Order: sequence, then C-alpha cells, then structure tokens
Amino acid sequence: MILDDFRLDGKAAIVTGASRGLGRAMALGLAEASADVAVVARNKELLDVVAAEIAGLGRRALVVPADLTNLDEINAMVQRVKDEFGRIDILINNAGLINRAPAEEYTPEMWDEIMAINIRGAFFCAQAVAKVMIEQGGGKIINTASLLSAIGVPLIAAYTASKGGIGQLTKSLAVEWAKYSINVNAIAPGYFRTDVTEALQKDKERSARIMARVAVKRWGDPDDLKGAAVFLASKASDYVTGHLLFVDGGWMAG
Repeated sequence: MILDDFRLDGKAAIVTGASRGLGRAMALGLAEASADVAVVARNKELLDVVAAEIAGLGRRALVVPADLTNLDEINAMVQRVKDEFGRIDILINNAGLINRAPAEEYTPEMWDEIMAINIRGAFFCAQAVAKVMIEQGGGKIINTASLLSAIGVPLIAAYTASKGGIGQLTKSLAVEWAKYSINVNAIAPGYFRTDVTEALQKDKERSARIMARVAVKRWGDPDDLKGAAVFLASKASDYVTGHLLFVDGGWMAG
C-alpha cells in the first residue's frame, strides 16, 4: 500500500538545528512517521525539550549538543548517533544562521560566520553521514535551502549566497552519491513564522508586501514542513534526487 511507503519504522535520523522552529517541526514530523531521531544544536536545554516531545510520541530520542562549525564535533556527533542507533538512514541538514546588513557594510567576520555553518557545516555533516550510509547501502539526505536559493533580496548577501550554494551542493551530491543509493534533496521554505522572521512579521509594510505575493495569503507554520520532510526521508521518494522542493505557499508561482 502506498501509505506504507511514507512510514519510517526502523529508521534512524539526525536533524541539525533541531532546537526550535523549522528543525524542531521536521524532527517531530519524522518521529510521527515512526523514526528514531537524534536532535542536534548548540543549546542542550532546548534540545532536551524537543527530545521529550519525541519520546512522548513513543520514539527514541538522542540529544547531541554540537558546534557544527567544528569538524571534530561533527564527526563525534555522527559517531555517537551511529553507536546509539546502530545506523543512520536520514540526515536533515537544517542548522543555519542569518545576519542583516547593507552589503557595503558587511565585515569579513559576518560573512565567515554565515558560511561556516550554512554551507561548510552542511557539507561536512553530509560527508560524515554519507560515509555511514555508503557502508550500510544507502540513505536520505535533506538539506534546508530557501526561496533565496533562487531569488535575491537586500540586506542578507551572505545568507543568500549560502542558500544558493546549498541548492547547487544538493544537485552535485545527488549526482555523485546516486551510485551509493543515497538520495540528496533540499526543502526550500518560503516565509514561515519563526524567530528568524519575527522582525518581518512585525513590520506591517514589509509583511503586507510579502503576503501580497504568497498565493495562500498566510505565513507558513513550521508544521507545514512535516509532510515534505517525511516524503523526502521515505521510500516514497526513492526516484527523487537533486530536487529543491519549494514549500512556500505559492510564492515562486507568483
């Protein structure tokens, strides 16, 4: 039955940036589909809350605090998950940062901070997990891209560049790792109600301009990403790789 192909029974997942917002929602979505989930971020206290929610769904939860700008911590995180769960079937590469400044005022430190986590960290997390997946015969890697993988907006040059890079990295790894039965895709969220967009939500003029283009006329809720995450993590998407799935309420169609 087709619905069985969406189930994640017996699967072990890692979700980075899982302490809040979109990462938390996707981690819970995988657990609701019956996966065991390792949640990764810097803030252990927030991760403990998410892990308790996963455990409340009857799934195993593992809290792994880690700084994903540090390669040693990435490798230690992946090894711990493998040791605890015995395998790694799914990686949601969601950890990321954003800063806002006019492009002419960007400092090297601001640029490097964004690139270190959004693109460098994402690549080396994928690399470390892929080594495990190659040994076990396959897996699913899901990167978090953005509308800004395809369009440009002012004041976030580094973030936009990093998300454009995520789009191209997704395609490159999908082509390279297909021979190992590793699917690599990306979810590209539109405008969602999170801490990151709080300032935009409160700016009535900018929020109105955004909503004028969003076909469904509302901000996304983090739970709106659960279906896309489960689909790309499951057997149902076995013939989908190198794809950027826009979950944007129709923004890109406008």
